[in-house]
Amino acid sequence: MGDVILRAATVAELPAVLAFWRSAAENESRPVDTGAAVEALFRRDPEALILAVDGAEIVGTVIAGWDGWRCHLYRLAVAPHRRREGLGGRLVTAAEERFTSFGGTRTDAMVLDGNIVAHGIWAAHGYRRQDDWSRWVKPLGQ
Repeated sequence: MGDVILRAATVAELPAVLAFWRSAAENESRPVDTGAAVEALFRRDPEALILAVDGAEIVGTVIAGWDGWRCHLYRLAVAPHRRREGLGGRLVTAAEERFTSFGGTRTDAMVLDGNIVAHGIWAAHGYRRQDDWSRWVKPLGQ
């Protein structure tokens, strides 16, 4: 095991990120990730997709999205064989530092109610379920 570094993804890594999410991320109850969608994210905000890399291997990701008003976290994922090493926490911290540099004052994370494994990492880093709000969704283009 080498030294894991955190950094923004490069455009050349986007296909590898998609492959990583198929094996390491929670993929139920959500639209399928596409190359076009990840490329659009990259064009809009190339530093939003933060990777944890060990040599050439992607071992973790988080999307730290900033819309100029709110801070949103998506696609926190750690390779199954690298869990329980603190990588998820390092990714959350990196995202929060990014938001703080923009002047962000509050962040939210999209976490499925049934993704019990993910609840622990978020709770360990001070996030709490907000029971008085519900997420409303509408698929676009269908």
